[in-house]
Amino acid sequence: MTSLPDIRLYTWLTCNGIKISVALEELGLPYKVTEVDIGSGKQKEAWFTDINPNGRIPAITDGNKRIFESGAILLYLADRYDSDNKFSYAPGTPEYYEQLSWIMFQMGGVGPMQGQANHFRLFASEYSQYSIDRYMEETKRLYGVLNRRLTQSAWLAGDKYTIADICNYGWVRYAPLALRLDLDEFPALKKWHDAIAEREAVRKGVNVPRASSDQELMQRYRLLEQKTLARKIHK
Repeated sequence: MTSLPDIRLYTWLTCNGIKISVALEELGLPYKVTEVDIGSGKQKEAWFTDINPNGRIPAITDGNKRIFESGAILLYLADRYDSDNKFSYAPGTPEYYEQLSWIMFQMGGVGPMQGQANHFRLFASEYSQYSIDRYMEETKRLYGVLNRRLTQSAWLAGDKYTIADICNYGWVRYAPLALRLDLDEFPALKKWHDAIAEREAVRKGVNVPRASSDQELMQRYRLLEQKTLARKIHK
């Protein structure tokens, strides 16, 4: 018998952070939240690196267990608390390996490339048009891969919405806000994105650890973008 969860989520309002709060909401699991303000460096403090040695969010504790890296957390939650496979596929099935492949696609492709696009557009101390163009184009290429998959299937891993979709949605949600990436260029991906965004659990999960409207997020990103452009002017 599965023991009752004793989950604490350590998170911030980011592409990776919302994956886990969305998954927890979808699974209907009780959980506590600790805000880890990455802008102030909280993730590098000793108390947190005891939970995630790499000093990155998200992470969870569940009783005496710690799990870090968002992909690992999603797999843990599915293994531990989705025994009826409502949001996942059973290990050993073809769909399970498809699910795993799309999770790793995000972890090894979309996340790193889009993360670098975010960095050079919004946070870099020196302006680099080459870097912006390189990572934006690679992000768009990867979105093209997602779009092609979603012309073949309504969901990434098979015939239902799973943790593979949650994993990728965390990043796709932020692309128009942070990068001005037009999802209309990827019709199947946009349809998938919009369907996920309407889910009640997703509406709740994207506002953990605190509510922030799309308009507020866009204003924040535009200010960061202006600062980066100012470095170009004064270069």
